[in-house]
Amino acid sequence: MLFNSFEFILFLIIVYVLYWFVFSKKLAAQNILILSCSYVFYGFWNWRFLFLLLLSTLIDYGFGLLIHNSKNRKKLFLWLSIFNNLIVLGFFKYYNFFAANAQASLALIGFHVEPYILDIVLPVGISFYTFHGMSYVFDIYNEKIVPTKNFIEYAVFVSFFPLLVAGPIERASHLLPQVQKKREFSYTRAVEGLRLILWGYFLKVVISDTLSVSVTDIFQNYKSISGSTLVLGAIYFSIQIYGDFCGYTNIALGVAKLFGFELLSNFKYPYFSRNIAEFWRRWHISLSSWFRDYLYIPLGGARVSKPKVVRNTFIIFLVSGFWHGANWTFIVWGGIHALLFVPLLLTNNNRKYATDVVAQHTSLPTATEFFQMLGTFILVSFAWIFFRAPDVGMAVDYIIHMFTHLFAMPTRRLGIIYVIVPLLIDWQQRHSERSVLCYRNRFVRWAMYLALGATIIVYSVYNQGSFIYFQF
Repeated sequence: MLFNSFEFILFLIIVYVLYWFVFSKKLAAQNILILSCSYVFYGFWNWRFLFLLLLSTLIDYGFGLLIHNSKNRKKLFLWLSIFNNLIVLGFFKYYNFFAANAQASLALIGFHVEPYILDIVLPVGISFYTFHGMSYVFDIYNEKIVPTKNFIEYAVFVSFFPLLVAGPIERASHLLPQVQKKREFSYTRAVEGLRLILWGYFLKVVISDTLSVSVTDIFQNYKSISGSTLVLGAIYFSIQIYGDFCGYTNIALGVAKLFGFELLSNFKYPYFSRNIAEFWRRWHISLSSWFRDYLYIPLGGARVSKPKVVRNTFIIFLVSGFWHGANWTFIVWGGIHALLFVPLLLTNNNRKYATDVVAQHTSLPTATEFFQMLGTFILVSFAWIFFRAPDVGMAVDYIIHMFTHLFAMPTRRLGIIYVIVPLLIDWQQRHSERSVLCYRNRFVRWAMYLALGATIIVYSVYNQGSFIYFQF
């Protein structure tokens, strides 16, 4: 069930009415309703994978209790939990990748084997709900939280439908207390949620889905078009994936607000970053912070020697790339970002823009800030070529064609407007990712609501694409 479908809108209305008008008196009843509807929502993709979701939920719920109640076997139970999660994730998501690469490696030394290749569909959202469960177990092991004995509450934390298939990756310390506490309807929160939903639909349906047509055309025909058009293709994909994933996140945050929940931030206008380190504090925040807390810091973080800090940095970026998919393109993409990040780390500039916002007290950036943002955007867009390409060879070939035919006139220029519009609106909203479309003038505010709503309706007739991050 896609967020940008009529079925989801109908589903959301029905669940909302039941939640606030039928089940509002008892917290337990609300949680059972949310859990049931989350499983219905997930079952729309493939009802068979509901058993996998339930199994993953049961495993981490059980290991959480075992770790908490054990005195001498906490580490054993922790590793068993990690092993079970990685086995499930590895089997469905990475088995074919490792089998094919093992075959190729053996062929290099003269051994020819035919591995068994699985013909299965990747369970939607498996990377996200697996990481939900793992963070829960890690936090119990580190004594940051106490496990809940109520299975329904834990299951709601794992499978809450707004975040189930593409995040944000929640922490039990943040979401579970909200599940356990009675929710009261808030008009202000509901309005904030509707604004987020409206802006999310605009980014997805109008911006991302429209640009996807040009991006597909350019990447499929890159050998026969000008290098400047290939540059536009990389720029278009940068905005496409932002509109797609940030649009999804805004809808998820907005829907959660309608039900009285506050989810973690996942985007804070990353294309206004002044270096790569700031970009990663603003892009897919829940994932980057997950790897920081559960991989980078346990490896020693920045408290070890410089060579080990560099090693740790490469590990988290390469693993983060591999998390996105079983393809060398994602690993190369992660490696590129590691290479861009390390110089900032070695010069102690990786925390330079940790707290402020670009042009924080002015309407326009300084010349220095502008070129910093432009340079960061160019580097990020270059790396996105590997993320978008089906294989590394094609990505390299795309880049070669781009530079060798750079000065010919671009032929796919109509998409520029879909780059400029979201960036201009985002610039006005850059101080807070939650306060979207909050214009003080009522006339301007409602004019924006109506304009965006009408545009979404018109474009939704033609644009009904799936979300990019559903494949991860």
